[in-house]
Amino acid sequence: MSYRIPRPRTAAGRVAGIVGAAVGVAAAGLAAGVATERTLVRRLKTDPTDRYAHETFGEQRYDEAFRLELPDGTDIHVEVVEPTRPVPGHPTVVLVHGFCLDMGTFHFQRQMLAARGDYRIVAYDQPGHGRSGRLETGEYDLTVLGRTLRQVIDRTAPDGPLVLVGHSMGGMTIMAFAELFPELFGDRVVGTVLMATSGGLIAETKLVAPALLGRVGGPVLYMVSNATRYGGPVIDKARKSTSNVAWLLTRKYGFGTRKPSPALVSFVETMNSRTSADTVTRYLRTLATHSRFPALAALAATPVLVVVGDKDMITPVTHSEEIVRRLPHAEFVKIKDSGHVVMLEHADEVNAALARFLESLGEPEER
Repeated sequence: MSYRIPRPRTAAGRVAGIVGAAVGVAAAGLAAGVATERTLVRRLKTDPTDRYAHETFGEQRYDEAFRLELPDGTDIHVEVVEPTRPVPGHPTVVLVHGFCLDMGTFHFQRQMLAARGDYRIVAYDQPGHGRSGRLETGEYDLTVLGRTLRQVIDRTAPDGPLVLVGHSMGGMTIMAFAELFPELFGDRVVGTVLMATSGGLIAETKLVAPALLGRVGGPVLYMVSNATRYGGPVIDKARKSTSNVAWLLTRKYGFGTRKPSPALVSFVETMNSRTSADTVTRYLRTLATHSRFPALAALAATPVLVVVGDKDMITPVTHSEEIVRRLPHAEFVKIKDSGHVVMLEHADEVNAALARFLESLGEPEER
């Protein structure tokens, strides 16, 4: 398969072309195998054994949906699901998704909790993701994401107990929140669930771009940020032109089973593709420099559940093991044959672990 990126005419355009090529490096790495695999993609996507072939992704019941405007003008899409069988003392469950995804990441967990009907659910799209707005200027920052989580909580659950559930960058957001507001843990936050995430060590992961940019420093980040600001549409067009390769990359790096559900792969790739190149690069510095192990101390007095897939190539098992080493009271669930999107790929096991964790919190007087 081949595609052409229009020849840049300006210095900014030339840099955009370079960045466009950089964004496609991973795709180029698979290019040799694409000629053979391309003939299989259509069949892989229509696997008759796919248990999720008829699942309607991206659509969930909610009782309230609204736009929350941040101080800088960025608007955040928030959804709230009220319990149909409320239980006094049950915490509100706040779902915080990861990088290049959206609230749909927790499709099956939200489905399970809504069916139970005894927990209130709050979900939102992080800035620049899903249906939330993008920053007009500057870079994204995990500290800002921590404050955004606080604003979502203040608007949707100003009082009462909370359980925070974060996947990947969502877990890092919770750590930033803990760094900013440690006094809320044990008082408001009565439990934390960290899925496929990291307290630091990001340069050691297979997130190639953040690791590389973390080493080369600010000037390159500035160049990349400005290049995508001017050339982002070109890069996004190139990404769309290689959608089959992107689907194969998602299948390879996001999942751990040998034959993951094609419907799940397509769902994850759809979330990925909706995140613009401009947004992606403007998150790179904060991900590359994330180091919040000390913030984990705020979680030491409250129950913690750590979940990871044993074949996670994005935030490998060692990252979760380091979190558990620092929080030895945490329950650690390592799921066999699962990749980075563990809560989608092995939803039944993750749901069972989440349900057990919530039930173990007990009533307020027991905590």
